[in-house]
Amino acid sequence: MLIVDSQVHIWGADTPDRPWPPGRAHQAQKPYPVTKEMVLEAMGEAGVSRVVLVPPSWEGDRNDLALEAARLHPDRFAVMGRLAIERPESRPLVADWKRQPGMLGLRFTFHTEAQKPWLYDGTADWLWAAAEKAGLPVMIFVPGSLPVADAIAARHPGLRLVIDHLALSIAEKDAAAFADLPQLLALAKRPNVAVKASALPCYSTEPYPYRGLHTYIRQVFDAFGPRRVFWGTDWTRLPCAWRQAITLFTEELPWLSAADQEWVMGRAVCDWLGWRLP
Repeated sequence: MLIVDSQVHIWGADTPDRPWPPGRAHQAQKPYPVTKEMVLEAMGEAGVSRVVLVPPSWEGDRNDLALEAARLHPDRFAVMGRLAIERPESRPLVADWKRQPGMLGLRFTFHTEAQKPWLYDGTADWLWAAAEKAGLPVMIFVPGSLPVADAIAARHPGLRLVIDHLALSIAEKDAAAFADLPQLLALAKRPNVAVKASALPCYSTEPYPYRGLHTYIRQVFDAFGPRRVFWGTDWTRLPCAWRQAITLFTEELPWLSAADQEWVMGRAVCDWLGWRLP
C-alpha cells in the first residue's frame, strides 16, 4: 500500500542567519534541527512511502529546506509552501507558484492571535481567488473558524481546500477537542473541501490505540468519504511511534475496508494535490 503522510515539518538549526523565535528551543517537541535525512530514515522504519512537507509556521514564509528535499528526493517529498499573506508583494507569486520544482500548493495557519484576524479583517481575502485561478490547492488550519472556511469554499467552488487536523482545538483533548466536529461534518456538502485526519493522537489522553478517537474518525469518514480524508501525523509532535499512527488506521478500524484504506492512507491526498502516483 502507498502510505503518504499529509503533513510533516522539517527545519534548520538555530543559527544567526536562521534564528528560531524566542523560547522556541524550550517549546519545541524536538528542540534540534529536523532534517530530510532524519525524516527519510524514520520513513523507512515506519513504512511511509511519501511525505507532504509543510514548512513550520514559526519560520515565516521560508520554503527552501522543503524544496531542497523535494528536489533531491522527488519520489519521496513534495511541498505545500507558505507565503506572507499580509504583504502586497506576495500576490504576484501565486500565478507561477507551481513552477517551483516539487511545489504542489499552499498551506496557512489561522490559529494564533496574530494570524486568526486575517480571516476576518480582509487580509487573506485576495488569496482565495488567486489560488483558485492558479489551480493551487490550499491547506488551512482554522480551529474555531470553520464557518469562515465554509464561506470561502462556497464563494470559490474551483478552489480545492483542505482542512488541517480536522480543525481541532490545539489546546484541548478528547471530547473537548472535537466540540466543533458538527461544523466540520457540515463542510462535507462542499465538494471542493477535503480534510486531513492528521495529528489525531495528539488530541487524546488515552494510550494507543486511542479508542476514544475511533468514533470521531468514523463520523468524518462517513461524511467525506475515502477520497476526501487524508491520513497524516504532524510527525514532529506525534506522541506515539510513526508506525502506530499508521496501524491506528490500517489495523484498529475494522470498518475501513482495504480499498478505502488505499485512498485514505495515500492515494487520495496525491490525487487531490496533483502529486503523480508512482
